Amino acid sequence: MAEQRAAVRAAGRRLMRRGAQGVRRTVARRSRLLAFIAILGPGMITANAGNDAGGIATFASVGADFGYSLLWILIPITISLGIVQEMCARMGAVTGKGLADLIRERFGVRWTALIMLALLIANAGVTVSEFVGIAAASELFGVPHYLSVPLTAILIWFLIVKGSYKRVERVFLLMSLVFLGYVVSAFLSRPDWGAVAVGLVRPEFKLEPAFLFTFVAVIGTTISPYMQVYVQSSVVDKGVTPENYGRTKADVWVGTIFAILIVFFIIVSTAATLHKAGIQISTAEDAARALRPLAGRYAQTLFGFGLFGASMLAAGVLPLATAYSISEALGFEKGVSRSFREAPIFLGTFTFLVAVGALIAIVPNLPLFRVLLVTQVINGLLLPFVLFAVLRLVNNRELMGRYVNGPLYNIAAWLTAILVTILSFLFILISLFPGIFGHG
Repeated sequence: MAEQRAAVRAAGRRLMRRGAQGVRRTVARRSRLLAFIAILGPGMITANAGNDAGGIATFASVGADFGYSLLWILIPITISLGIVQEMCARMGAVTGKGLADLIRERFGVRWTALIMLALLIANAGVTVSEFVGIAAASELFGVPHYLSVPLTAILIWFLIVKGSYKRVERVFLLMSLVFLGYVVSAFLSRPDWGAVAVGLVRPEFKLEPAFLFTFVAVIGTTISPYMQVYVQSSVVDKGVTPENYGRTKADVWVGTIFAILIVFFIIVSTAATLHKAGIQISTAEDAARALRPLAGRYAQTLFGFGLFGASMLAAGVLPLATAYSISEALGFEKGVSRSFREAPIFLGTFTFLVAVGALIAIVPNLPLFRVLLVTQVINGLLLPFVLFAVLRLVNNRELMGRYVNGPLYNIAAWLTAILVTILSFLFILISLFPGIFGHG
């Protein structure tokens, strides 16, 4: 009897130990998850801001014009975007300085002034396109643009100027959730998943003007100069250090993969419907309207809702990235948590871009295509300078110490910079001289 009681007590102790171990494992898992959520932000926000109104229009056109045949390009784009974003985030954590700060210190005032002027012009033009995206999306739901654009501009301005960094980040992260609408929209479109799988693994390349133009536009839309500026400055603003950088690195790659997955679903939804029906589009709202008769009212609503959220996110991030870069280049105080008295240039630049972007967007008969073309050409010219500056800075051992790129990472990074540079100049040639390859 005593032996049985001893055995029962021993079994009870074993169960208690196992239970305690299970509780500790659960607590550890929850702690890791909470720690990751706490650091989540710059990478997720930046990558998703790249899927703006112009980006959505480009990706929808890819699906409408070429079906699933260009899906394979998303795999190398994921790697390239992740590498570029990670290098900038790492520099922010190690140096505690923004990209424009480092460019000014290492390359001098003249180069900095030239790059900042180009970035200001390009970002101002793209900001206009984001407010045009807001106008187009709101009109899909019956809200006139002369109401939606000013109200959204005021909301974005109030969030940034009156909010703290944590509050701004939380709102931007919540805005990123609207992209999930494209996932549902893709499934509502009932795609041929077998053809989707083939498009992902079988590269197809044509030396045709329309294909070449689209191919280059996808690259240019996905990797933009302002994204590198924003991710590095926001890492600094958040106070990330080399000691806790591991979680930010995860945030960058999770954000990149999430953003490219959204691109995947946008292409799939339009390929399954518009390409199949032979419908061509030129804007994101065209895609939303065309989806309704083919995939139902909910697909159109989700697509329109995604366009509104994406445009709103980018309309906040773009002026912020510009304000960061101008303030850093000129050596002024910066930061979302600062007041107007503490950081007048930073908040003044942000206010100016939001106000001008919203005002121009409500101008009747705006030649938006010309605005977008000019700004994309400027971005295409600027991107190589930014990428090569990033590579020189991140490989500077005096600046980065042991956090410089490793040999394999450097090969991938240099290949990315060279290929993106070639494609950027190709995009510029096609844009400025459409007849050079028989385009147009």
